[in-house]
Amino acid sequence: MMNSRRQFLKLATLAGATRFGAMNAFAQATDYKALVCIFLFGGNDSNNMVVPQNSAEYNAYKSIRGTLALPDQSAQLLPVTAANGTPYGLSSGLTAIHPLWAQGRLAVVANVGMLVQPVTRAQVLANSAPVPTNLFSHSDQIIQMQAGTPNSSAGSGWAGRVADALVTANTGSSFPPSVSMAGQALFCKGNAVQSASLIPGFDMQPYGMNIWPDTAAAARLKGLQEVLTFDSGLTLVQAANKVRQDALSLSAMLKSLSSSTPLSTVFPGTSLGNQLKQVAQILQLRGQIGLKRQVFFCSLEGFDTHGAQSWQHWDLLRQLSEAMAAFYQATTELGLADKVTTFTESEFGRTLQPSGTGSDHAWGSHQLVMGAGVKGGNLYGQFPTMALGGTDDAASRGVWIPSTA
Repeated sequence: MMNSRRQFLKLATLAGATRFGAMNAFAQATDYKALVCIFLFGGNDSNNMVVPQNSAEYNAYKSIRGTLALPDQSAQLLPVTAANGTPYGLSSGLTAIHPLWAQGRLAVVANVGMLVQPVTRAQVLANSAPVPTNLFSHSDQIIQMQAGTPNSSAGSGWAGRVADALVTANTGSSFPPSVSMAGQALFCKGNAVQSASLIPGFDMQPYGMNIWPDTAAAARLKGLQEVLTFDSGLTLVQAANKVRQDALSLSAMLKSLSSSTPLSTVFPGTSLGNQLKQVAQILQLRGQIGLKRQVFFCSLEGFDTHGAQSWQHWDLLRQLSEAMAAFYQATTELGLADKVTTFTESEFGRTLQPSGTGSDHAWGSHQLVMGAGVKGGNLYGQFPTMALGGTDDAASRGVWIPSTA
């Protein structure tokens, strides 16, 4: 017992020292890195984003999905192979990023979802193990996936807490390290650091400042700054004013980008394309901003496909793929392809068994990860078995129990 206790203390001390050393290394970072989240609002049906291609699993998939099943043809499924040789097919909606798989720049993480702890089908059915609160609820699962906590009450997001932990790496910069391009996002909110939210293409400079004479305009602008910096003693007001200040500062910085050095990468004119273009423009400002670690939040809506799913889902994946491909090209142009990692999130997946022309709310869902720093060309995690009521099904309709939390 004494030997075991001594060994335990020795290992605990080593683990603590290693963790401290790792955090200290992050804190002293001199390079630049960023995470970019693309949240797929509505619950992405990843059963039709990544499809198994070994004969038995594909035949089971096709039998269960019925009219929603993607044909096993090159025009509908883009072939990819995991590192262990297992074949899969990506939806043809992902054509724009498909080449990144062969280049080792794109990977899939299979069957991701919120968990309290690892849980089996038997435990779920017997209600004998804890699971996240209010499963299959959009509003609750959105909070949980952005907060990284298996309940529906959260004051901060997991990316915001990452920014908190790395605050010393960003010493010397007053600019918020976490920025949302899709309105206010819990994902970006930290407990210590401030976050900012932007609307791409929207000029956040205040109206009514271009008046004559110039002295009057300067006085009006000074008055606004005094209002924003006035210490009212009210936390909510102070936080709102700080967000507004950050937005004004960022807007001015974006305007200051030299017209002689625009990005040559052409982004699609979609909502997501414009959001990622704005992220790329902020990446151009990294020298002026002085941050070493940043997180960004973008989103694409429309994945709540209860009906008329086939074309709608394909088109959403097309928008996602084309915007991601342009963004990757932009990071390459900026020399940051191995410094910026882009990934998808969604509140939940959808049932393998369809409901008419659509599918219903489920649980685990596959996610994409892209970047030159990614060990791509592979599928990580455990892909679910295509069987209703099987070991991976939390119900009887192909509600995948997440194998990766």
